[in-house]
Amino acid sequence: MRHNVAHRKLGRVTEHRVAMLRNQAMALLRHERIETTMPKAKELRPFVEKLITVAKRGVAASAIQGKTLHARRMVLSELPDKDVVGKLFDTLVPRFADRPGGYTRILRAGFRRGDSAEVAQVELVGSEYDPKKAAEETAEKEAAKPKSKGVGDRLKAAARRLRGDKGDTPASKGQAKGQTRGGRKSTTPRKAGGS
Repeated sequence: MRHNVAHRKLGRVTEHRVAMLRNQAMALLRHERIETTMPKAKELRPFVEKLITVAKRGVAASAIQGKTLHARRMVLSELPDKDVVGKLFDTLVPRFADRPGGYTRILRAGFRRGDSAEVAQVELVGSEYDPKKAAEETAEKEAAKPKSKGVGDRLKAAARRLRGDKGDTPASKGQAKGQTRGGRKSTTPRKAGGS
């Protein structure tokens, strides 16, 4: 029986489970939104929220310099990435200053195709994902990139220059389908001397 058992084991030994939670917490704080399975998301939520609470207490007690440094070091003991911890203390904690708890949100996202595991999106509250805005941003990035011709396009252009084609005369229907310009093809197989 599992009476009063606090956490899920997630099919991993303790060291692997703790490392996985730390990695997911760093990814969540860095990107503010990740996608994972439902049991992992339910285990990740209290882990991240405790880190945010420690950071909030440290920032609230910023009058005493030692308290902020102590809170930063406590978070660094769990998350070894200084950039993520800096983002947590500088940008994320002020966002949650008036919020008494519930810093993360879990949204069910359906089932994974390979093994039918239930998938969830974990996001920080206040950083809602807008698919229209994301599509606009990717379209802007694509438009900003210069269009580079691939190797195949460059080879085709070189072949046209060698043939003397200007590109304005359309090819015949047979050439478009890959047939040669020659006359009738022989029906005799190649090994028997046909063409």
